Amino acid sequence: MTMRLVIILSALLPLSLSHGWHSLSWLYGYRSQGYYYGSLEADTTGGDCPSQCDCPPSFPVAMYCDGRGLTTIPTIPSRIKYLYLQNNAITAIPDSALVNATNLVWLMMHYNQLTSEAIGEKAFSKCGGLERLYLQHNNLTSLPSSLPRSLRDLRINHNKIEKVTPADLEGMDNLTILYLHDNAVADMGTSLKALISLTLLDISGNKLTKVPEALPEHLHQLYIQSNAIDSLPEGFLGRFTQLQYVRMGHNQLTDKGIPANTFNVTGLVELDLSFNKLERIPLVNTALQHLYLQANYIKEFTLGSFCSITDVTNFSKLQTLRLDGNEISKQDIPAETSYCLRLASHIEI
Repeated sequence: MTMRLVIILSALLPLSLSHGWHSLSWLYGYRSQGYYYGSLEADTTGGDCPSQCDCPPSFPVAMYCDGRGLTTIPTIPSRIKYLYLQNNAITAIPDSALVNATNLVWLMMHYNQLTSEAIGEKAFSKCGGLERLYLQHNNLTSLPSSLPRSLRDLRINHNKIEKVTPADLEGMDNLTILYLHDNAVADMGTSLKALISLTLLDISGNKLTKVPEALPEHLHQLYIQSNAIDSLPEGFLGRFTQLQYVRMGHNQLTDKGIPANTFNVTGLVELDLSFNKLERIPLVNTALQHLYLQANYIKEFTLGSFCSITDVTNFSKLQTLRLDGNEISKQDIPAETSYCLRLASHIEI
């Protein structure tokens, strides 16, 4: 009887593993891929994993310390490339905190209690390969000094930053993503000029009264909504060859403050001018696909804003048009609109 039971269990074990529900199936999987049990032991290269954190043997270059109620940065083994410290109560990054983190690539420190005064001037001096830095939802009043020039993705939104200077971003040739929204920045001067690789810029929710000077020419997405901008510079979008998404809703833009043909540029896919003070529909390029003009003071549906000529080959590529919350109704739409806006699947008045 015992022999028969052993045979039955031996037959069932591979079957249970094949269905993926056995509690040790992950262990067999590693072995089948050429791993041995010894590879699942803790990696202590460059130092032990702090007791407050997790360093999975299956991913030894990552250290998870998020949501642990930490008030200080624990000791970081030199092998760590990906460090997760978000959702804690950390108040400072002293010069010594990252001195051993020479291989760091990602540093996640969002949702902490960091202040600018508590970040050492040399805090990032040993992080020469850092590419991604998340500092959003802290109490910063300025950008940390001497940020690594290797950064590609910097997220410092939802802080209390009031000013950005050229020195803050100088030499960041690799930066492609910058989230600076929901701060208190009133003027950026020419600080963005140095960001020659930047493709996404979000500076919405600040106190800007004008568009920053010398915007990087390779921008793909520009988000500048929820500021106090009332006018745009001449040729505002003319020099951008890759810009596709522009959001400028919730500003103070007026017809007088927008030069003619500002938005008549090829390449633009989405344009958001909602919640401004426009009284006319601005002239847009026929290649534009999504236009948001809700909650303005527009009194007339001008078809010429979308099509100067309408025939078999000349028509607007617009798919979405929002005009709700203005001073026009569906009766104000000209009968010939369907020829010009023949691709529009959603027009809201």
